[in-house]
Amino acid sequence: MSPALSLPTVLVVDDEVRSQDAMRRTLDEDFAVLTASGADEARAHLERQDVSVILCDQRMPGLTGVAFLKEVRERWPDTVRIVISGYTDSEDIIAGINDAGIYQYILKPWIPEHLLRTVRNAAEARTLQRDMHRLDLELRTSTPVLRQRAERKLERARATFDFERIERLPGSPMDAVCALAERMARVDLSVLVQGESGTGKELLARAMHYASARAAGAFVVENCAALTDTLLESELFGHKRGAFTGAFEDHVGLFQRADGGTIFLDEIGETSPAFQLRLLRVLQEGEVRPVGATRVVPVDVRVLAATHRDLEQRVRDGLFREDLYYRIACVTLTVPPLRERSGDIGPIARRLLADVAPALGRPQARLADDAVAALLAYPWPGNIRELRNEISRAVALTDGDLIGPAAFSTRVLQGQAGRSVQAQPSSLPLSGTLVERLDAVEAMLLRETLLRHRWNKTRAALELGLSRVGLRGKMKRFGLED
Repeated sequence: MSPALSLPTVLVVDDEVRSQDAMRRTLDEDFAVLTASGADEARAHLERQDVSVILCDQRMPGLTGVAFLKEVRERWPDTVRIVISGYTDSEDIIAGINDAGIYQYILKPWIPEHLLRTVRNAAEARTLQRDMHRLDLELRTSTPVLRQRAERKLERARATFDFERIERLPGSPMDAVCALAERMARVDLSVLVQGESGTGKELLARAMHYASARAAGAFVVENCAALTDTLLESELFGHKRGAFTGAFEDHVGLFQRADGGTIFLDEIGETSPAFQLRLLRVLQEGEVRPVGATRVVPVDVRVLAATHRDLEQRVRDGLFREDLYYRIACVTLTVPPLRERSGDIGPIARRLLADVAPALGRPQARLADDAVAALLAYPWPGNIRELRNEISRAVALTDGDLIGPAAFSTRVLQGQAGRSVQAQPSSLPLSGTLVERLDAVEAMLLRETLLRHRWNKTRAALELGLSRVGLRGKMKRFGLED
């Protein structure tokens, strides 16, 4: 089965095509999105396939959203129901909230990040509910079966997120980072992971979790930059029914879901000082108070945090609390950008190709040598995330299985973006014979590597997989001896 088919399905019911398209664009990276212009079309979808979440506009011709969702509750009770409305519809929705069993309602104009987060939570709630039913049955029928399943799941996760699976060549700058991360995984301390966006900070955090004594517990992730303080507090700490407008049922926060496991707080440097204070109290006391609750809930969670900011400078500037910084940064790991580990670009590109090619129907796709050379000549300001997008694009634009440099974008072929004038030789020629173009790429790569290692020939040769004699020969060939 294609990975795309395994995504949870969301059904958007709205009589306005523009609204359908806007919600599809917001959701289609995480979900398989179906659309319907009215109740009849929506029923047809629900009868044909399993739908995890239904998003329904309140005002539709012939039938209100609440009335239709009441029918959905009766016929498809397992589907999570969300209604979208304008402020003038709120009283009607509240009046029918219990009959329709609505998970949450979203007010117009909706915010894409909030919509995506709400649907993610709804899909996760449905999955958790199904898992609870299944686990309850297994506990009552065969505890050994449950134990074996959990052990197999844990072993698969450990194999997937093992430190050895972080692609790099021997001698890579990532070797020292992974060695320290693996050592810190064995001790229950908070760790701060620093690095530019797209460098793989979350992957490193997952490897730490599955190498730790908490591996059997949950690993949950929150991007702190994507939500306002109010929404972030609700997501992390939870809320009680009626705590605020739209809170129609209790919501378990991520700290409670991660009890016994690990929580990864990405982009923690973007949080406000007010929220930092609330987070500090949770970390100090080991307990959370859901929004609107009168009692605290004890939690046992390890915190791994990440940021692309210089948090020490933000502390000095008064933008980040010093006491919270020392609480989350018992140890700091710095993930180098891709331009500082160019020797790893080839292995990473091949691993990404192995990941994305089958999903695009091209499992036999491979990179030609001159394609790898073009990738090596580009500085990758967007790091691994940008490289993944480029690989996906190349697979889609190549007819055969062999991917050449012509499938890459112009900015990659030129090899210029993100480099200084001093460190970057002339751009990759777009004319001439294949041999002449490959020579230009090789000379560009050779000069860039020597400059980055400050003309240390031993280090440059090691990174390029050459002997010192071989390196000197290439330097002479391309006029770089001086």
